[in-house]
Amino acid sequence: MTVRKGGAWAGWIGFAGTMLFLIGGMHIFEGMLALITDERVAVAADKLVLVDLTSWGWTLVVSGMVLIILAIGLAAGATWARFTAIVVVGLHAAAQVLWLGAYPIWSLLVIALDTVVLFALTARWSAIGTYDDGGAGAPGMPGDPLGGRLPHETAPYGPRLT
Repeated sequence: MTVRKGGAWAGWIGFAGTMLFLIGGMHIFEGMLALITDERVAVAADKLVLVDLTSWGWTLVVSGMVLIILAIGLAAGATWARFTAIVVVGLHAAAQVLWLGAYPIWSLLVIALDTVVLFALTARWSAIGTYDDGGAGAPGMPGDPLGGRLPHETAPYGPRLT
């Protein structure tokens, strides 16, 4: 019995972690820009829900740091990072609704990206570190009926359980 790390679904988790890292980096950059040179930030007051440019900048910096920490946790395969990332990405998608008036195309694209990241975080997490023993799972552990494989990678009627 060998431990199988990887596969297509682990690639999805890698994608989610990479996206969280990139989005976190963009948040930190935008937040620092808002804090340092607020005259270079274009804000349409009538189309944007915003309290204060300084508080917005700090919110972006802190949320960027949280996203980067979650990306590192996902890269390490931590379950806490997965559950926390699901909540944070869900809140991030909901927050994009506030930006729809100011940046409609960007907001819709980010909501779509957040949806793909949520899919990557919620679908088949067990495929990251499953046991490759024909699909029956490790003794004493909940088994993955497909043995970490995608449906098209298995026999037509699924793995043979004895």
